[in-house]
Amino acid sequence: MFASAEDRKQKIIALVGPTAIGKTELSLVVAEEFGCEIISMDSMQIYKYMDIGTAKPTVEERQRVLHHLLDFVDPAEPYNVGCYVADARRVIKQIAGRDRLPMLVGGTGLYMSRLLDGIFELPDVPKEIRDKVQKILQEKGHAYLHAELKKVDPESAARIHPHDSQRLTRAMEIWQTTGITWSRYLSIEQEQRAKQRAYFDVMKIGLNCDRTILYTRINKRVEIMVEEGILQEVENLLAMGYSRELNPMQSIGYKHMVNYIDKIWQWDESLAYLARDTRRYAKRQLTWFGRDGEINWFRPDEIEAARSLLNEFVRQ
Repeated sequence: MFASAEDRKQKIIALVGPTAIGKTELSLVVAEEFGCEIISMDSMQIYKYMDIGTAKPTVEERQRVLHHLLDFVDPAEPYNVGCYVADARRVIKQIAGRDRLPMLVGGTGLYMSRLLDGIFELPDVPKEIRDKVQKILQEKGHAYLHAELKKVDPESAARIHPHDSQRLTRAMEIWQTTGITWSRYLSIEQEQRAKQRAYFDVMKIGLNCDRTILYTRINKRVEIMVEEGILQEVENLLAMGYSRELNPMQSIGYKHMVNYIDKIWQWDESLAYLARDTRRYAKRQLTWFGRDGEINWFRPDEIEAARSLLNEFVRQ
């Protein structure tokens, strides 16, 4: 994709962490020191006209370091992880062609996972097969369905508890749809991940801090959004004709302002719910990234330690 088997892997830095942790500040320091261009890895910063609620880098920050994949998707335009992977691969290739170092920065873990490990798509299961498997489960029970799975896919049957309805039916649905076992699909996924990783040499840096400090930072982020005019930003989006029902308009910050505008919540309620939902989002981000054993974690005040690790990685 980006290099032949004979070439060196493409080095990439990935800077991740929960919202409001300080990724932007560190990314600028790292980018300037190591000659990076930044690729946004944020599922909301892709959208035009949505700047304050997504906490995009400022104009001044973007003048310091070249940023990519910001402000290029219309809020009404469909965009998914597959689109992001295709766009990010293209940008990585362009940055490498300029002899610069790509740096992924953001908190959308799914984007990083699919970009670095590949997109693995399971087959669509026809409704008639789903209904058939469900009927067997309801009429003959978990033990029977598990025994049937064991006949065709003993490896998956050994991993799936007989009462795990979701995984049990999924494995049987895939077998009956394709004739390929669930265990084989998992093997194919691992092969694809290994093949994808053959192109990249990635250093993952994660930022985190004490939960109390993080929540204080989140509360401050909400105050800054209000001061910068998030309410006016949402009013402008509505005036431009963007529907309240669009996915971006239902995201954190935007739906809270819409609910205030529509008199569903009082102003203080909107801000309280905004802070609460941002805290919950940060917890989900940390849960996602916490499963990734490749991430090297630092506190925001440990910049020197992070720079030392990155210097070693870049100079290799």
